[in-house]
Amino acid sequence: MSGHSKWKTTKYRKGAQDAKRGKAFTKAAKEIIIAARGGGNQDYNPRLRAAIAAARAVNLPKDKIESAIRKGTGEEAGGNLDEIMYEGYGPAGVALLVEVATDNRNRTVAEVRHIFTKGGGAMGETGSVGWMFERKGVFSFDKKKYTEDQLMEIGLEHGAEDILDEGDTWEVQCRQGDFEALSKGFGAAEFTPESSEIGMIPQNYIEVDAETGRKLLRLVDELEDNDDVQNVYANFDLPEEVLAELE
Repeated sequence: MSGHSKWKTTKYRKGAQDAKRGKAFTKAAKEIIIAARGGGNQDYNPRLRAAIAAARAVNLPKDKIESAIRKGTGEEAGGNLDEIMYEGYGPAGVALLVEVATDNRNRTVAEVRHIFTKGGGAMGETGSVGWMFERKGVFSFDKKKYTEDQLMEIGLEHGAEDILDEGDTWEVQCRQGDFEALSKGFGAAEFTPESSEIGMIPQNYIEVDAETGRKLLRLVDELEDNDDVQNVYANFDLPEEVLAELE
């Protein structure tokens, strides 16, 4: 159970950029609204539990968290959001999945299509690239607090598939269906992850050159800057020189 994953490159950048642009609150609240449709009690709704944890990480006020939950359960107006996954290609044929939460499908699809075209890519039909990704649970743990062996001991008992070395952190992956059991297993052991979420993991990566890598990053930036976009997933592997520019 070891290896290395680079799927979070854009995810980590996304977190920093959202905070910088003041969009973190909106995105966090939308995720809570959608997650709460599965029930307003986070003890029985792992997606809601993860959404609330993510919202707290960006300091979303408690009253806004509670309001978002009520919107999701229908107790308060404003929860009319559609969750959609758009698919497309970027430069060099890189596959992109764009997860949105919108109250206006026509507006959002037009905006996303324009961003793809402007960035040298193109939107694809449903199913065109989705098969290249797998929805999995992902837990991130600080290496200073936990060893790989400690995480493996708990993980093997509760459905973990892999533990990946991500530099300063360990990334534990599991099947979507095992997310709740693994979350509870870590909780029972009093292991606290830096983050936990369910995301789309590429089955393989395309290596790109530096110029193409920068173009792809600009495209991802533009997509993530859209108010309706929640997450962007891609299957490209950045050259070391480009990764160094992000540090």
